[in-house]
Amino acid sequence: MTYAAITYRVKPGHEDEIAEIFQNFKRLGTSVLRDEEGNEVGRLLGTAVFIKDDFMVRVIHYEGTLEAVSKTMAKHGGVHSLEAKLAPYLQQQRDTSTTEAFGSYFRNATMRCISQLSADTQPAEAS
Repeated sequence: MTYAAITYRVKPGHEDEIAEIFQNFKRLGTSVLRDEEGNEVGRLLGTAVFIKDDFMVRVIHYEGTLEAVSKTMAKHGGVHSLEAKLAPYLQQQRDTSTTEAFGSYFRNATMRCISQLSADTQPAEAS
């Protein structure tokens, strides 16, 4: 299981408005990620969004590839609705209108992961 963090630069002072946009977001009807042929290529396990001043991060927990997550999200009407509502609060506008443009933004806004620990793969040390 993998995590990704997607960054957003937002206009400060709008944390409550942005929080409301995400509170009304409707998630995908399924957690299964599929390729163009309909084959299962992963699963979306969960997401969380954090905001502080002018910086927002969306954390995505998934199995598979980040590209599969991006392609699935780019096709989701709810994501496009969220993007349109979020646009007035962004410091820089971005094009997410097509699968390719969404994927490009997604790749460019992904933070470098320097550590991922899990109870399954990295048990705590005995005291």
